[in-house]
Amino acid sequence: MKIASLGWGSLIWKSGPLPVAGDWQPDGPSLPVEFCRVSDGGELATALCMNAPAVPVLWAWLNVDSLSQACEALREREAIPASRCDGIGSLLITGRNAGLLAAWAAEKGIDALIWTGLPPRSASLEGRVPTVEEAIVYLDSLSGETRSHARDYFDRVPAQIDTPYRRVIREVLGW
Repeated sequence: MKIASLGWGSLIWKSGPLPVAGDWQPDGPSLPVEFCRVSDGGELATALCMNAPAVPVLWAWLNVDSLSQACEALREREAIPASRCDGIGSLLITGRNAGLLAAWAAEKGIDALIWTGLPPRSASLEGRVPTVEEAIVYLDSLSGETRSHARDYFDRVPAQIDTPYRRVIREVLGW
């Protein structure tokens, strides 16, 4: 079974225990991604955000034998507790699949896909999308190592993840 992962944030440059086989490819499907999740490390991370415009994400083959093994490796990499069922997304490609994601995967010869499915988070509330103004205030309030880490994360997210929040953060904060 040929399994691939989708990525749009730190997974691309820091895959950890996720067994990526080869380079991340820039010709992934377009998905609604935004800088909308205040992460445990303090950065404003990219996450799927249903109201965001779609941007082309990256993808990579995985060196795994099963979809469950791939999901477990991604869960471990993202430090998502096993009790949490919403942190990993997956799609098994079959002849009955409909939709752009399944069509894209089938065209690439991918049998199954996984991705990080953690929701937006702001003000410590899971599922809450910060406004762009709140994102700017949050990032500007950071200092020291946390601010440095947040800036490094922002700078390392691939340029093709060109979102509305990213453009405003660049303009207002000069990042």
